[in-house]
Amino acid sequence: MIGTIIVGVAVAAIIAAIVISNIKGKKKGGSSCGCGCSGCAMSSICHKGKAKKDGHVDS
Repeated sequence: MIGTIIVGVAVAAIIAAIVISNIKGKKKGGSSCGCGCSGCAMSSICHKGKAKKDGHVDS
């Protein structure tokens, strides 16, 4: 019984660490997949409404 609780808490801690890491990475401007956005088909959805370097804003 106690072993199940310990394993459950460990798994929950690992999941929480992954989620927190993804949130911090996203706030720093990173992507969730870990690769560049230049060739990604979903980049317009990930970075919706952010200004580009040339001053234009994606919509």
